[in-house]
Amino acid sequence: MKKLSVKSPAFENNQLIPAKYTCDGDDVNPPLAIEGIPEGTKTLALIVDDPDCPTGTWDHWVVWNIPPTSKIEEDTVPGTEGMNDFRRRSYGGPCPPYGTHRYFFKVYALDVKLDLS
Repeated sequence: MKKLSVKSPAFENNQLIPAKYTCDGDDVNPPLAIEGIPEGTKTLALIVDDPDCPTGTWDHWVVWNIPPTSKIEEDTVPGTEGMNDFRRRSYGGPCPPYGTHRYFFKVYALDVKLDLS
């Protein structure tokens, strides 16, 4: 069985995220490629966070009820967006107050559709 994974064709793992996808650019979500979606998956959930924020882990994007798909296009709303730490329901790109931070794109395969407000 393949491992569920997510990556972006716009940048390499452990490399800088291009400015287009940050608060210094267009602040749109990058394109994502998802592999290894298990059989029986009903929906996907995605969380993008920054564990290096001085106040604790900062959520940049929270999305659920994404149809099982191998790609999420740039500048799209692939499912239901939840509140992030910018206090908005949308993608909020990297915007560290100082230094270089790490950003984790985490995808989850779910066997149910979530009924969340």
